[in-house]
Amino acid sequence: MWKLKNSENGKSKEENAAKIKLMLEDLNGKIPGLVKLEVGIDFSDIENSSDVILYSEFKSKEDLKAYQIHPEHEKVKPFVLSCRSERRLVDYVI
Repeated sequence: MWKLKNSENGKSKEENAAKIKLMLEDLNGKIPGLVKLEVGIDFSDIENSSDVILYSEFKSKEDLKAYQIHPEHEKVKPFVLSCRSERRLVDYVI
């Protein structure tokens, strides 16, 4: 989950959230072991909400580790890093 800066890269928070969603969801089908990736954009816009959430499923912890350094994922990271002001993360297994 990310809270975004109000503006960055000459774009508004909403525009950057939409671009993050497109960039991340475009990774579906491109990275081995990535089963599912969805991105949601918050509509509540309250103080303690995040602006963007990434939900992803992997076949294994090893596949998650491989995703984190995969070249296609690495291409997305700089844009997300430039836009975010906060990050929260939960990795878990069922």
